[in-house]
Amino acid sequence: MNRPRNIRWVECPRDAWQGFSRFIPTEEKVAFLKKLLESGFRHLDLTSFVSPKWVPQMADAEEVLASLPPPQGRTYLAIVANEKGLERALKAPNLTAIGYPFSLSETFQRKNTNRTRQESWPLVKAMVEATKGKLGLVVYLSMAFGNPYGDPWSVEGVLEDIARLRELGVEEIALADTYGVAEASRIQEVLGEAVARFGPEGLGAHLHARPEGVLAKVEAVLAAGILWLEGALAGVGGCPFAGDELVGNLPTEKVLPYLEAKGFHMGIDLKALPELAGEAARLKLLYG
Repeated sequence: MNRPRNIRWVECPRDAWQGFSRFIPTEEKVAFLKKLLESGFRHLDLTSFVSPKWVPQMADAEEVLASLPPPQGRTYLAIVANEKGLERALKAPNLTAIGYPFSLSETFQRKNTNRTRQESWPLVKAMVEATKGKLGLVVYLSMAFGNPYGDPWSVEGVLEDIARLRELGVEEIALADTYGVAEASRIQEVLGEAVARFGPEGLGAHLHARPEGVLAKVEAVLAAGILWLEGALAGVGGCPFAGDELVGNLPTEKVLPYLEAKGFHMGIDLKALPELAGEAARLKLLYG
């Protein structure tokens, strides 16, 4: 018999929550995250170290992390956008990894991190050096499948950024369809070229989609040979700049059973997914 293949599924409550209009009480965040851990989720993108002025929802990052059980081999990741956030992350309890949003789009890089692409490269280098032996580092390469701003984009440009990140010592890179508008064929093309040049190890996909496009995009990732996917229960979240309320994260409760049926070993209690998705939707209704 063929052994089930493992796939890395990153659950992203941070991405789901960051745009909510009302603050989710810390105890509610922690209770939800603990339910995820109890159900077998091992990779969580759960908070960010950014200014509360810009993302007030994540003002309790340290408190949330301190309230969780020790990671014990699990990934607790937080997004960091600048030097001050990096300093906070290095002191944070229970944190195992940080993520930096690096965009192929100059316009989006300025919107998202208030710095240029050129200014981001030294920051990435500083992150590599500061996290060595202490924390994992993921660079999220956003607008990896095109952008709506008219900024220059090409598959070769994506590959050049991956190559430069690898030269700096970044081992884990997730390509992101930030606006959720890339077709499955484009996703498979870009990821396939990336795998052909760099191999599949350390490459992931963080996609956003309308409900009807979810599984086609998942298939595109698998066809390219990548086994690292990200999403959020009930499909909550996505890019606040997308301007389409139906574009959200890949819905966990839809994708994980689909992957399990295809022979992937998820290690997650699939029977718990409907209740967890309901809880995710309840939080959005209350605080979104």
